[in-house]
Amino acid sequence: MEDILNTIVSRRSVKKYKETMPSDEEINKVIKAGIYAPSGKNKQAPIILAIKNKQIRDDLSKILADFRGVDRDPFYGAPVVLVVLADKSVSTHVYDGSVVIENMLLECHSIGLGACWIHHAKEIFETSYGKNLLKSLGIDGEYEGIGSCILGYSDVELNTPIPRKDNYVYYVD
Repeated sequence: MEDILNTIVSRRSVKKYKETMPSDEEINKVIKAGIYAPSGKNKQAPIILAIKNKQIRDDLSKILADFRGVDRDPFYGAPVVLVVLADKSVSTHVYDGSVVIENMLLECHSIGLGACWIHHAKEIFETSYGKNLLKSLGIDGEYEGIGSCILGYSDVELNTPIPRKDNYVYYVD
């Protein structure tokens, strides 16, 4: 098996993207990495909204920009937004959804796509727009937005890793 440590160490959050849409094959590989993330008691509480529709992507961007009080695209021009939500009835839903996003971020980097974790999916999907979007997709139940993995082709060079802090690990022998 391949050593994944290099992918973990070299991955960076990308905040500038080319307009080119990744292929369905690339997007589906990223999604597959997400759906194979571990989950508490294997309940598989998360769901993923794969948003390629530019109008819906732009609507979500506007809601998020308004929430943050900024006048820019909080998705940094990424053409794809993979929103992760999770069933609130599962006690580990936030953790489970977070691992889904991490798996997708790593897969993006491993196949040459740029990606970034974007917060505030919770707030977006508490709006009437977010609730109506879920309803229009036939998604019932109580789901909490965990976060989004934006992705596309990077339009920037990746930075070198920032050194890790000295007191990150404490060994207990």
